[in-house]
Amino acid sequence: MTASTSSTQTPTTAPATTFDAVVIGTGFAGLYMLLRLRELGLTARGYEAGDGVGGTWYWNCYPGARCDVESMQYSYSFSEELQQEWVWSERYPRQDEIINYINHVADRFKLRPMIQLNTRVTSAVYDEAAGLWQVGTDQGDRVTARYVISAAGCLSAARVPDIPGLDSFKGKWYHTGNWPKEEVDFTGKRVGVIGTGSSGIQVIPVLANQVAQLTVFQRTPNFSIPAWNRPLPVAEQDAWKVNYEEHRRVAKASRSAILYEYSQRSALAVDELERQREYDKRWARGGNNFTHSFNDLLTNKAANDTASDYVRGKIRSIVKDPAKAALLAPTDHGLGTKRVCVDTNYYATYNLPHVSLVDLRATPITKIEPEGLRTTDKLYPLDAIVFATGYDAVTGSLDLIDIRGRGGLALKSKWHEGPRTYLGVMTQGFPNLFMVTGPQSPSIATNVIMSIEQHVDWIARLLGHMNAQGLATAEADAKAETDWVANNNELASKTLFPSANSWFMGANIPGKPRVFLPYIGGFGNYTNICEEVIAAGYKGFHLSPPAPGGKA
Repeated sequence: MTASTSSTQTPTTAPATTFDAVVIGTGFAGLYMLLRLRELGLTARGYEAGDGVGGTWYWNCYPGARCDVESMQYSYSFSEELQQEWVWSERYPRQDEIINYINHVADRFKLRPMIQLNTRVTSAVYDEAAGLWQVGTDQGDRVTARYVISAAGCLSAARVPDIPGLDSFKGKWYHTGNWPKEEVDFTGKRVGVIGTGSSGIQVIPVLANQVAQLTVFQRTPNFSIPAWNRPLPVAEQDAWKVNYEEHRRVAKASRSAILYEYSQRSALAVDELERQREYDKRWARGGNNFTHSFNDLLTNKAANDTASDYVRGKIRSIVKDPAKAALLAPTDHGLGTKRVCVDTNYYATYNLPHVSLVDLRATPITKIEPEGLRTTDKLYPLDAIVFATGYDAVTGSLDLIDIRGRGGLALKSKWHEGPRTYLGVMTQGFPNLFMVTGPQSPSIATNVIMSIEQHVDWIARLLGHMNAQGLATAEADAKAETDWVANNNELASKTLFPSANSWFMGANIPGKPRVFLPYIGGFGNYTNICEEVIAAGYKGFHLSPPAPGGKA
């Protein structure tokens, strides 16, 4: 199916300066939030830094970019008509298909008039006297809104490492998280890729088919499971669509909001032969279903070791050079304690004669020179450099905005020791500031579109309640926030996640506090908690009417 990719025009009439709500970002979260705000009868403006909608999928258009959640599940569930009409081409959706889908949604639900493209929100300052937010953009917009809703995304603040000499490089350099819209031709070039996380694992095999010489600079190897991607026959999709509603219901009650085969057995409760059979079955199926082979892989190190050893064995069986295989097999963290990657021919790519691997732990990068990249060992001549170095995850997009709440308190200052939220939706001291998939919500630990829908619906229900009751402000309670942060940390401490230096922990950003960023108690459990909060009259939130004279 095709979709319009026409850009949203900037209004030709004098732009409005007052809205009920400002939405930051127009990816999956921003589009759905705008739709729900319109259904509530509220005026809203969505600001988007790019020249098209799509959020993370707009910026991440690098070669090989693909989602690691299967197509039939990586889509909105709020509209049965939308679910039934859209047709995917492959088991795992490509970036361009996802962008077509997002554009289709923007057109189908007539959301473009609510969006201003090529506009980055730079500030949001709370005016206590008026009970309103003053929002500024890089285009000079100065608007007022009762509510500010961040839909800026968990993986949208691309990180380029601070390597001396980058400006001196004579070739071209790129970041996977901010890829050019025009096609980049690497034919016959000597290309270096820095990073072997998810985007690196996707881009490396594709580049290897184009370049004369590919040098991969790896600091930390990551576990990856084969996708076994394939075309997705329409008949197979139609069979799924017959029970779409039931599929969604079951998924939303699960840990990941994805229909995986969640094992109820411990890896240590079966013998070695049975474990091998289970891992073989999961490997043959492919994807992140593998991490659910047994129910204790993320809570018991001995159990995790069995899965980690299995995948290390697979790496050794695929990569012919034992030295390369050893470098590619993680030994400093267990399977799943960092985001598990899903790949197509990643490990086999290192068998190609023009692909080399540099261990940055043994020979770190010292600088970039005009002719290439220098490590402590040697200079690697390069024509192009690709940074696959990830993001300042979850909080990075908010840190880029000067957000100030009561008393002029900067959000970045409040969070200097780590984010503090209630339910990942609000943070105390910042009335009427909402976050879609904020820190300490399931977000990146789940099918994020399901987390987005749940958050947007929850926020919309709260705003509808406030309108019906004549309430002006909502704010998280300090104790509720403290208790939620403590609960989040306690849940994480019972897992193996804190044992890994991952972006889940903020470990990829120098100086960033090491705290576990998502809620790991399970999507189904989280949604039940949110429903209980509503049933108890929005327990943990202060909901206030307008103060005399308009002060909120």
